[in-house]
Amino acid sequence: MSTQNLHLVIGGRVKDPQHLEFEDLSKVDFVGVFPDYASAEEAWRSAAQRTVDDAAMKYVVVHLHRLLQPDMLKR
Repeated sequence: MSTQNLHLVIGGRVKDPQHLEFEDLSKVDFVGVFPDYASAEEAWRSAAQRTVDDAAMKYVVVHLHRLLQPDMLKR
């Protein structure tokens, strides 16, 4: 059985560039959900590059499959 590894790419303005606490959750940019890490990383790079001059903007890749199937972490 094949496992679908979903990845979410989100970003937005953070309160402190050293951390990942968004200033306003209603303004978080949901870039999309991707079927593999490679395509999620490509989307993350593209989104991050658009805001490279703004230190308060941060984009991340969230491993949704790890949240949906926490037993995967035991392997």
